[in-house]
Amino acid sequence: MLDSSLLATVAMVVREGSFERAARALHLTPSAVSQRIRLIEERVGTVLVVRGQPCTATEAGARLCRHADTVALLEDGLRRDLPALAADDASGTYATLRIAVNADSLGTWFVAAIADFAKDHNPLIDLQVDDQDKTSDWLRRGHVLAAVTSLATPVQGCRSRKLGLLRYCATASPAFVRRWFSRGVSAEALALAPSLVFDRNDRLQEQWVKRLLRRDLALPVHRLPSTQAFVDASLAGIGWGLNPLALVQAHLQSGRLVELVPERRLDVPLYWQQARIPLPELDALWRSVSKVAQQALHH
Repeated sequence: MLDSSLLATVAMVVREGSFERAARALHLTPSAVSQRIRLIEERVGTVLVVRGQPCTATEAGARLCRHADTVALLEDGLRRDLPALAADDASGTYATLRIAVNADSLGTWFVAAIADFAKDHNPLIDLQVDDQDKTSDWLRRGHVLAAVTSLATPVQGCRSRKLGLLRYCATASPAFVRRWFSRGVSAEALALAPSLVFDRNDRLQEQWVKRLLRRDLALPVHRLPSTQAFVDASLAGIGWGLNPLALVQAHLQSGRLVELVPERRLDVPLYWQQARIPLPELDALWRSVSKVAQQALHH
């Protein structure tokens, strides 16, 4: 079996992104960290860390990082259940739960789930933010133990549970609507009016337009990779976009934003997928996520 200190070193380098920062976190010298990485790579016979800015894990390295996280979580549970072990452990280290989540969930309801979990549990949370159609890839590659995703089909080795629907509405400022949609929300108007997208993976606006027009349409886009900036850009009249209803409800009621087509809202189903590993802390996080999602999402 691999030495736990070597596993922890790989995980720390990947988490911190450099040998120097990992050395500070582990109270070692950078050369000692480098020696540990070389030693474990020689033991397993493959490269585990891609040296760069930042350092990243190879596929094999990601699997070992996940294994290291799992071991740390199990040991954390033992310390909680057996206080004598906790008294003997003066390291002051925390286990970490790595989760992939989409930005709009993080911006609307997921922080409340973390807060509920953190009231009674010690592990730190390390979130990887990606599009809801891409978060399952983090699970598939072994970088995280769980993900909020739009994928219902379980990733291999994982369990999938439905969370609910994140409701979106196409919104813009009144001035933007007067300028670009004075004759209604037509294909001609949508082809000219600047839209907002989160990044190159964001297809929500395209999906909404296709449902509305029953055909694909190329859209001019501003890219703003921030949930709050999306709302701010809508308010400022920069473009139109799909915003979570929970974030813009007050603006719609006040008239600062208007819906382009009120009867055409878009519901995105969300699922919680987690590795089939018997980890009490991971199950506890699921309970917190489920409780908050039941209140925050549509069903």
